[in-house]
Amino acid sequence: MSETRTPREVFHALLDGITAGRFSELAELYAEDAVVETVFEPVGPRRFEGRAVLGARFAEVAAHSPLELAAQNVVVRETDDPEVVVAEFDYRVHHRTAGKDFEVSNIQVLRVRDGLIVHSRDFHDHLALVAAGGHLPQLVAAMEGR
Repeated sequence: MSETRTPREVFHALLDGITAGRFSELAELYAEDAVVETVFEPVGPRRFEGRAVLGARFAEVAAHSPLELAAQNVVVRETDDPEVVVAEFDYRVHHRTAGKDFEVSNIQVLRVRDGLIVHSRDFHDHLALVAAGGHLPQLVAAMEGR
């Protein structure tokens, strides 16, 4: 019988999968009824529920994302709750379409139970990603409801 991964190990598996572009594997890190909140998402849904929904979201990212991500400055902090870790990290981003390189900061608060993510609150700098891609006018229009 294999040992269940710790919250720290699960976070690192998630980060490794993202930076390696293995999006098809990521949903398996989440519980069937997992909830992911993307707190700073400027438009669109900020809450995703269930492994199947997350799998579809990861497939969409894999098919359409122009970003190459490399994690750096990773710090994982354990909390007084053994299920919860707080991860602070930066992505070194290469935007293939825009031909730009830049950094964005991120924080994730993960609750991991029995080796699977049951809840995640993700604080990513979505505006920096939108700006780098030259999509600020579309973002403003979406926010204004056009």
